[in-house]
Amino acid sequence: MPLDMRIPMGLMFTMAGAILTAFGLATRENTGLYAKSLGVNVNVWCGAAVLALGIVMLSLGRRRQARLLRAPSDGTAVSRPSRKKRG
Repeated sequence: MPLDMRIPMGLMFTMAGAILTAFGLATRENTGLYAKSLGVNVNVWCGAAVLALGIVMLSLGRRRQARLLRAPSDGTAVSRPSRKKRG
């Protein structure tokens, strides 16, 4: 069974986003740390964006894996109907 590359990449982004978001939430009381970013907790926002990207990649990869598992196992390929140009 081939592995879709979105699954390990999604795991990596999800873990990195969770760590970055947790760090941002743990240090939100430290205003000196975020003085250069005008008081914006960049760790939380970037971590949330990376976490969302990881979750999207994981869900797309899992959906593709499920579709591959449902495919017929007799070796026949499931094809889409061809689009023929008219005219």
